[in-house]
Amino acid sequence: QVQLVESGGGLVQAGGSLRLSCAASGRTASNYGMAWFRQAPGKEREFVAAISWSGGSLYYADSVKGRFTISRDNAKNTVYLQMNRLKAEDTAVYYCAADPNRYYSGSYVPAYWGQGTQVTVSS
Repeated sequence: QVQLVESGGGLVQAGGSLRLSCAASGRTASNYGMAWFRQAPGKEREFVAAISWSGGSLYYADSVKGRFTISRDNAKNTVYLQMNRLKAEDTAVYYCAADPNRYYSGSYVPAYWGQGTQVTVSS
């Protein structure tokens, strides 16, 4: 069992930056593939970024490539999402996800979800 707790969301102006964090519990969490998804009002949840268990493989949605960076610190069981040059269309609830597939790329529904953190970008 893995529990995920996100933090770092908030209100930011367009062009600004935010860093989201996701703390994972469980001794095996460092062996899991991790990802971020987001869900805007009235829209389906969509994939944002994923990182393999070692951090050696990274995956990004086209809409965030070049602006967002996913990383992880396995010593702290924490995954990060650095978001730069934010746009109004990035406004959403951001969810952390974990999957026992070490190379999880966000292509299917993950095994575990966090509770989500709100990111609002004002234009």
